[in-house]
Amino acid sequence: MPADTPRNVPPALQAALQSRFGAQCSTAAAVREQHGRDEGSISAPPPDAVVFAHSTQDVQDAVRLAAQHAVPVIAYGAGSSLEGHLLAVQGGISIDMGRMNRVLSVDADDLTVTVQPGITRKQLNEAIKDTGLFFPIDPGADASIGGMTATRASGTNAVRYGTMRENVLALQVVTASGEVIRTGTRAKKSSAGYDLTRLMVGSEGTLGLFTEITLRLHPLPEAVSAAICSFPSIEAAVRTVIQTIQLGVPIARVELIDANAVRMVNAHSKLGLREEPLLLMEFHGSPAGVHEQAQTVQAIASEWGAKRENGAFEWATTPEERTRLWTARHNAYFAAVQSRPGCKAISTDTCVPISRLADCLLDSVAEADASGIPYFLVGHVGDGNFHFGYLIDPDSPTERETAEQLNHQLVARALRMQGTCTGEHGVGVHKMGFLVDEAGAGAVDMMRAIKRALDPHNILNPGKIFAL
Repeated sequence: MPADTPRNVPPALQAALQSRFGAQCSTAAAVREQHGRDEGSISAPPPDAVVFAHSTQDVQDAVRLAAQHAVPVIAYGAGSSLEGHLLAVQGGISIDMGRMNRVLSVDADDLTVTVQPGITRKQLNEAIKDTGLFFPIDPGADASIGGMTATRASGTNAVRYGTMRENVLALQVVTASGEVIRTGTRAKKSSAGYDLTRLMVGSEGTLGLFTEITLRLHPLPEAVSAAICSFPSIEAAVRTVIQTIQLGVPIARVELIDANAVRMVNAHSKLGLREEPLLLMEFHGSPAGVHEQAQTVQAIASEWGAKRENGAFEWATTPEERTRLWTARHNAYFAAVQSRPGCKAISTDTCVPISRLADCLLDSVAEADASGIPYFLVGHVGDGNFHFGYLIDPDSPTERETAEQLNHQLVARALRMQGTCTGEHGVGVHKMGFLVDEAGAGAVDMMRAIKRALDPHNILNPGKIFAL
């Protein structure tokens, strides 16, 4: 944790919040505690108050009141982040966006939708299922669209459909002064001025609070096919992925799950997967296209030891079976935590160029095995992104120190290979120390200059990404 000085809510601001929001503002300990923690391993004091926003005007008024007293404001979505993004490290007000969860408009002809930030990815896809379209970005948790935009999230479909960076077209944003601005349009491209939408996407709530988000939608594929391939080693699985991508096969999803994670998922989701490293793959397109993709990948997998005749290559032939498998994959984090009762998971993610994926993974696995710390490995390996989760006893300083050292070695290795310290989790608090290593002091100074220009009193989610 950085050494941040608390900026608590003064009595005058407490009174103003109660007057403006009434029952929508809570200072109850249980509510504050809920809004002061995420799924990560870092602890911090809770916010001083929680405002439940129902509208853009609510967000605007809460920010204006906080700005008058230079008190921090932190947006809260689903609470599923892993790097401490929503922690009130300097105190302040948490603005819960969960009740702003409406679909505002669907423009099926243009393949766009505009939503409020509190809607989750599952709620969105349920709301638009009759249009023949879907929103493909799917981080493991049922995260809010606002949180996904703030962290530039991605997920299992990113290898084909991209990340939030490619799929957010426009934003409505409340600035640090309480002004409402709009960035971008529903047009697919623009050359008009600075690209403020891209600046805001991934800013982790430090430059503005989103109140409307316009997204790109995609047609539901005509045909979908999924397969499970078990391999004799992690290297064989990764080499299969590298060869698949280098051949230009337009695979929609390809997930690596190591033997540890398979064992945990089997126990949690009552599956019977072979407890070996496996790839969970999915193909989208026309029936003929899907068949051709699948045959190509099956041939590559066979060369690396996933023999269909040995039962290592299996098809998930029904939508129900595909859903069951992908649900199990998305629950891998929770399966892992349950595998060691009382543990905390120190989770990390990095992303490297696809050609360096095998080297980075194999060295990192060797270090994790030698440490003696229980761990699991999953990855969206089609774009070089993977996650380690180190399962530690929260009361053991030695285990925490070992896990953090593994994390540090993993990130340093990824940076040496011209990768990134975080592929999709974001920097938050946990990865602040790596940003200068990756971007360089000059680039981080430019980020600070932008932050100071847009938020001169440092009230928007302070203490995240970099220190001012």
